[in-house]
Amino acid sequence: MSKYILSLFLCINFLITYSQTETLSINIEKSNVKWYGDEITGKQHYGSLKFKKGEIILSTTGKYSDKIISGNLTVDMTSLNVEDLSGRSKSNLQGHLKSDDFFSVDRYKNAFLKILKGNEPINGIQTLQGDLTIKGKTHPVTFTMELNEKKAKSNLIFDRAKYDVKFRSETFFQNLGDKLIYDDIKLEVSLEFN
Repeated sequence: MSKYILSLFLCINFLITYSQTETLSINIEKSNVKWYGDEITGKQHYGSLKFKKGEIILSTTGKYSDKIISGNLTVDMTSLNVEDLSGRSKSNLQGHLKSDDFFSVDRYKNAFLKILKGNEPINGIQTLQGDLTIKGKTHPVTFTMELNEKKAKSNLIFDRAKYDVKFRSETFFQNLGDKLIYDDIKLEVSLEFN
């Protein structure tokens, strides 16, 4: 009898918890990532990436009914696009970024961001903790996300050296002088939900 009561309690608890969340699936056509990479000379390259799939889980109860509690985003690394150049220069840099010098896109076609937990929103902005996986390597990241009805914006900076992206990195090479490319890559994420 006690096993029956325990099972019933767990089932009810699961249903209550499940009913207190909302899953938002991203619209992959309207969502994107803008990336920025800086050189020591002050030169900056930038471009975009597309999503393959993604979802955000929200809490729908309590003081903050739009609190992000988890999520998963998959970025299509084959969509890597350079936007500050054109013609042959654009093609050359895109090819180089997809090569083993940078993101090894032939072997690692996707990058993943798993949202693990979030703090309470302050003025609609949450600080989130998660795991970022690039080139098969996973490291923790902390970033902010602002949710506004059916859209979200996020800013994230990651250290490419942690993901074995070595080209002209001071983590791996000495005395690069004006050839140095900074390890920090800035991302601006724009999400629209279905």
